[in-house]
Amino acid sequence: MDAGRRDTPRRAVVFSGGGARGAYEAGVARFIIEELPKRLGHPVSFDIQCGTSVGAIHACYLGATAHEDANRGVRLVDFWRSMKLEEILPFSRRDLIGLPRRLLGVRRVAEAIRDGRVPDRLYGLLDTSHLERLVLRAIPWRRIRQNVAENRISAVCVAATEIGTGHVNVFLETRDPKLPSWTRDPTVVPRVTHLRPTHALASAAIPLLFPVVRVGSSYYADGGLRLNTPLSPALHLGADRVLVVALRPTPRLSEEAELSDARVEDYASPAFLFGKVLNALMLDHLDTDLARMRDMNEMIAEGQKAFGDGFLAKLNEQATPDRGQAFRAIEHVVIRPSSDLGLLAGRVLENLPEASLRSPLFRLAMRNLSPGRRSAEADLLSYLLFDGEFLDPLAELGYRDARSREEDLARFFTD
Repeated sequence: MDAGRRDTPRRAVVFSGGGARGAYEAGVARFIIEELPKRLGHPVSFDIQCGTSVGAIHACYLGATAHEDANRGVRLVDFWRSMKLEEILPFSRRDLIGLPRRLLGVRRVAEAIRDGRVPDRLYGLLDTSHLERLVLRAIPWRRIRQNVAENRISAVCVAATEIGTGHVNVFLETRDPKLPSWTRDPTVVPRVTHLRPTHALASAAIPLLFPVVRVGSSYYADGGLRLNTPLSPALHLGADRVLVVALRPTPRLSEEAELSDARVEDYASPAFLFGKVLNALMLDHLDTDLARMRDMNEMIAEGQKAFGDGFLAKLNEQATPDRGQAFRAIEHVVIRPSSDLGLLAGRVLENLPEASLRSPLFRLAMRNLSPGRRSAEADLLSYLLFDGEFLDPLAELGYRDARSREEDLARFFTD
């Protein structure tokens, strides 16, 4: 997979994890797939698709529909817009009352495993069976393997956290049965396989909230615990150009300081605190990875200035046998939300008419947005608000943010 020997750049897209926030990624994908080709005069494609959590579902969707040109971006957005919270995450008053019993039920699951009964799912506070059925129907899973075999795409990968070891397993669908040159980090383990729905669902299993998923003989949870934006797998698979779709805006210290004062009084809300804890769990090292990649690009550029155009070839003569892969400059585009998604969820909830409060989860969220609160953040609900009332404006935000980067995207897809 030496990208330097290709006539055209090897392009990768990397999707982050974030539950219902993934509708933002769908909006970005819609602009890239449906609108950008009108300017370029030809369809756009990615050689490599990588994702974690809900991003894993999107990576699989793009890989499975790579043979299609029309309407797949619109279909992806419609998939999100059609969701209704009371159907996706049915949660009644009886379920709320029964939470202590469900917590105590963990012991019974452990006893079943000791007795040799191995369930496909382990404990989760919420019933995700309807959401799983939607994912099964929305993606033509067998087409991933076929599109790889037909050379339409090079690889699809999803990251999930193995419960037993705490390691990240990166499941790869690729033509090459051999593992590509990989990171020296022993806690990130590549596994070549045929991707199935269980791989994506395991990657999307938000800890405690969604049931843990069994793949083979091991159990897996959300890959976002360790690798929420799987940039490094895309690079190890040979990408020359990487498009990253993140689900957090660029941190601005001034805004954070202003919000922190308003948050103090909100810490009495368990939902508010759990949302912040979930944010921390999903925190990854994307900015660190990007900074390291920029440093490498600068080193290559400075080396060529100092030693001439042969610098990189000479460097790789020495480095490639050791690394298994050549050094190369990586071009990248990062698209981030222009608005805080927790604040957006709070504003959507505040403006919902009474008739829209169909689900007990909606009503529970509204209690945490009482007039006494100084901030309208709803981080926890922004991960769980699988409802068109929130997902439609979220997808539109992704579409607008992608459109604002049209010039960068056009260069990205120009050979």
